[in-house]
Amino acid sequence: MAALSLPSIEERLRGHQPAVLDAAQFTRRAAVAAILREGEGGTEVLFIKRAQRPGDLWSGHMAFPGGHWEPSDSDLAATAVRETHEEIGLDLQRNARLLGHLDFMRVNPIGARYEMLIAPYVFVVERELPRLQPNHEVAAVLWGSVPSMFHGRTLTRREMQVRGGAMPFPGYEVENELVWGLTYRMLHGFFSVLDPGWRSTED
Repeated sequence: MAALSLPSIEERLRGHQPAVLDAAQFTRRAAVAAILREGEGGTEVLFIKRAQRPGDLWSGHMAFPGGHWEPSDSDLAATAVRETHEEIGLDLQRNARLLGHLDFMRVNPIGARYEMLIAPYVFVVERELPRLQPNHEVAAVLWGSVPSMFHGRTLTRREMQVRGGAMPFPGYEVENELVWGLTYRMLHGFFSVLDPGWRSTED
């Protein structure tokens, strides 16, 4: 059984050798930040609810802060830092510490005709957070309980709109929102680092 305290998570990530894909093989690259903090009920992770935006493949979804790589970014970790600051006004370089990254992901977004590289980075908050200032891309900022998700206590299934139709998808309930799809997969990768024997009750 994995210990889900911040020191234990840091130790697990330090010993993890994540899978890395060659970024040069992808025309589109992105990075996200899984931001951890110590909450009243244990470790929490930050999610954003994306605003409803025409043309956004993840419009209205729950997600980690993040976005597309830009030539001015020194690497994908810098992308995660920049995008987090742009989206919610949080300076990760000043207020958090990078613990490591999870396996890089090869993604085929629904409705898109391209493959995309996504790199998930894990940060831990080191001080009291300043007031967050979401931009127009973010409808809300929410914190989810890592132990509750890890142990399947908030696991549920809902009908979600995909390609104009509704389909049932598994996900984690966070403040009445559903963390599903790509972010759900990232969480499972994170949980497998914390405990190699971890399995979702959906499996």
